Amino acid sequence: LEYLFDLSPDLLCIAGYDGYFKKINPAVSKTLGYTNEELFARPINSFVHPDDQEITSKNRQRIREDNPLINFENRYLTKSGETVWLSWTSMPIKRDQMVFAIAKIINHKKKIEEYWRISNVLDAGHRQKKTIKEPVPLSEDKAAHTNTTGYDPSPADQVWLDHLEAIIKSYIGKIELTNSLLSNELIVSERQLFRRVKSILGITPNKFVQIVRFKLASEAIATGKYTTLAEISNIAGFDTPAYFNKLFKEVHGIKVLDVLSKDSRHLQ
Repeated sequence: LEYLFDLSPDLLCIAGYDGYFKKINPAVSKTLGYTNEELFARPINSFVHPDDQEITSKNRQRIREDNPLINFENRYLTKSGETVWLSWTSMPIKRDQMVFAIAKIINHKKKIEEYWRISNVLDAGHRQKKTIKEPVPLSEDKAAHTNTTGYDPSPADQVWLDHLEAIIKSYIGKIELTNSLLSNELIVSERQLFRRVKSILGITPNKFVQIVRFKLASEAIATGKYTTLAEISNIAGFDTPAYFNKLFKEVHGIKVLDVLSKDSRHLQ
């Protein structure tokens, strides 16, 4: 069992009811970037993303009350400041005042959810502009990730997002898209731009730009008119096809060329 504990790619740990790690497998330190000594020296909650610390503390209290935790998702911050999404299953051992927990890294799942969530918001704005239109059926994956986070733009916010999307599309492939450029076009400060996008969608302006790029790429692929990675990369405004291909796979779980060689209607 000790051998399997050490070799597991999942994060395995034993934590005390006092909120500290008691035992961890190598995957924990590898994922978070801290030494074992650093991980043992601080409360577990100090490694949790600040926005998730409150909900994590509440669930930790439920565990102390002898309630198992199944598929609880939260974010941790690595030593380098990167965010890691984890899905936890935790079992309390009340007699020993310990918790056995296993966590799976779900960054890819969260990227897909975020992509479809923002895409659905943009699609909703486009549908509102048309008075007559047939219902647009969602693909199975797309439907599964609709309205998963509670962000629901007001009509005014939706109009603002549509305007921002139009600005982004007008410049893609022509000039570097910076927050300075976008804020000037919107006649707001960069700080106001950041705050509004963050408040409406829960993401940064840079992430929003990237999602608009991927929507353009997906729409281009779905037309069936393009056959090369370079063509799709250019439409999405990426200078380096290889980099675009890498990011596309992170979002969709498949390389662009593999999509081009198959029926690509699932990207619509």
